[in-house]
Amino acid sequence: MLDGFVAAALEAGGAILEIYRRPSFETNSKDDGSPVTEADTRAEAIIHRALALLAPGLAVVAEEAASAGLVPETAHDFILVDPLDGTREFVSRNGDFTVNIGLIRNGVAVLGVVYAPALGLVYSGQIGTGARRAQVAGGLPAGWTPIEAGTPGTGGLRVVGSRSHMSDETRRYLEAFEVADLVPVGSSLKFCKVAEGGADLYPRMGRTMEWDTAAGDAVLRAAGGQVLTLDGARLGYGKRRQPGDADFANPWFVATGAFDMSTVRRTGG
Repeated sequence: MLDGFVAAALEAGGAILEIYRRPSFETNSKDDGSPVTEADTRAEAIIHRALALLAPGLAVVAEEAASAGLVPETAHDFILVDPLDGTREFVSRNGDFTVNIGLIRNGVAVLGVVYAPALGLVYSGQIGTGARRAQVAGGLPAGWTPIEAGTPGTGGLRVVGSRSHMSDETRRYLEAFEVADLVPVGSSLKFCKVAEGGADLYPRMGRTMEWDTAAGDAVLRAAGGQVLTLDGARLGYGKRRQPGDADFANPWFVATGAFDMSTVRRTGG
């Protein structure tokens, strides 16, 4: 299934790049004010077709279909899809956008693929077998390299934060720690930076949905990292009929490398 996810993400990424390279493309707004383009809808259609052949018995919850109210019933196993994570990055043409496909099993993101078409990078991971990264050439992975999440050095935390959604709450959270570097990164690439040991921490005190996080979460966990809510619980999936919140909406969370945040030295003590 992992190879099938990779193939679907690469095919969708090819369609995204074709639109991205045009001199111009149309951008519309969804009901929540977020942007949507032809690239979002074309990529989602490609992934839906691929998954219908690869895993015909599994429900697929995808961002654009969900925005239109088309959400299937989900069982213990289902698939989450964000066909173009970081549409704002796509529109601004900075390259930090991804295709995300994640498998959920009993509330846990266990397998995921994150493809950054403009950067020519694909990440994949499966809990129990590890995580990997590859350059993409000619629409195919050009050799996989294993990746592992790391631990902080003595000079402070290396942090990645949202390029388009950095909140005041996130900034206040970081004030409690010694931060050596804070780099803005778009889309689910933030999870991947932590998974490959290029950053220690990704805190997100702001709105996300499960399709935003599932694939990156799986890659990071497969690499030895973790994604926890602020009360220390593992970030879970398949959250429906939540009191006071939408189906599939996430709480705030912190994604880390292979270490426990309680061991990190705080400022002032």
